[in-house]
Amino acid sequence: MAASAGPRSRRAFAEAEKVLVGGVNSPVRAFRGVGGTPVFFARGKGCRATDVDGREYLDYVGSWGPLILGHAHPEIVRAVARTARLGTTFGAPTPRETELAQVLRAAIPSMEKLRLVSSGTEATMSALRVARAFTGRDLVVKFAGCYHGHADPFLVRAGSGALTLGVPDSPGVPAAVARLTLTLPFNDFGAVTRACRKHGARIAAMVLEPVPANMGVVLPEDGFLAALRRLADEHGFLLVFDEIITGFRLCWGGAQRFFQVRPDLTTLGKVVGGGLPLAAYGGRADVMALVAPEGPVYQAGTLSGNPLAVAAGLAALRILQTRHAYERLLCRTEELALGLEDAAVAAGRKVAVNSIGSLLTLFFHDGPVRNLADVMASDRKAYSAFFHAMLRRGVYLPPSPFEAWFLSLAHGTREVQATVRAAYEAFRGR
Repeated sequence: MAASAGPRSRRAFAEAEKVLVGGVNSPVRAFRGVGGTPVFFARGKGCRATDVDGREYLDYVGSWGPLILGHAHPEIVRAVARTARLGTTFGAPTPRETELAQVLRAAIPSMEKLRLVSSGTEATMSALRVARAFTGRDLVVKFAGCYHGHADPFLVRAGSGALTLGVPDSPGVPAAVARLTLTLPFNDFGAVTRACRKHGARIAAMVLEPVPANMGVVLPEDGFLAALRRLADEHGFLLVFDEIITGFRLCWGGAQRFFQVRPDLTTLGKVVGGGLPLAAYGGRADVMALVAPEGPVYQAGTLSGNPLAVAAGLAALRILQTRHAYERLLCRTEELALGLEDAAVAAGRKVAVNSIGSLLTLFFHDGPVRNLADVMASDRKAYSAFFHAMLRRGVYLPPSPFEAWFLSLAHGTREVQATVRAAYEAFRGR
């Protein structure tokens, strides 16, 4: 296999390994899922990113979702620069925090009250704490392969980097905590129904990605999300949608608007920070009234509602509200998905391409991929070879077979066609 990175990236990684754990600040960046040395980036513009060796790539990682407008969008850069001149943080309220919250509530009506935080892990951890306080119950239901950050209750058969590294249950999570998490197969309504009949009176919350994107993109089957809503109502627990990825990725208002299913609590991240660290959780006003200082459930953050992140988020959301933004994203995603399928067929390769909104995943799998078992049955070695073949052709894909590809408004037909041409050759092992 050819070197995955140029000489400067290799030297940078060697230096990083001396001071950073594994040489990275997040596991999937280490290329353990595909082999080789990670690429170190120097700059980005639009849908392209340039590494420290001067190599340019078409970028389908997009910082794992936030860059729906592409790298260094002029409006984002201007908004952050203007705000930075006025002060980077106050640790006190600012009017634009309220403005962003108003935009989010208008787009996602289920978020009657919300709280801004700095990361998706914070958001889902806090939402679960509130759900337990509201219901007076301890058990949480999650779905195998869904990833909700690295808080203890969620690192049980988790997705994202945990799958890539083969560590579905992280050491350091107490057994007593793990016993309070019930993990079920996604898209298996029968299993969910049986679990609710047995444990319903103990369940505080059912937490899920409405479209899982951390084991690769897996689509909910027709009626599955609506069925979960009915079970939550029947058994008195809260339905929590983790829309850290899907929020403002599928459409304006996220997966809950796309599928017309209203959760009790929602977590947001990625897009809503415009490329800066920002997330949110919120939902029914009576539930959120438990959060301090209104109620007794404590949660705080020094940089919550950071002015730079709020400015970037507002700028991004304003652009996404412009005419045809989501139609353009969907067209490019469908064009890429169909192109990948055609290229695979021409090469005699068996693949499944799952796509929705501006998300897709290419699985080397003969047949549909609808749950974690199907994901794990895919050919990971084939993906690794494909990844490196695409990298050599200037296309940067997720360095893991268990992640989503992210398109942006900066990806046009020309870039998609170039990607499909590269895939046509990569499928042939050239």
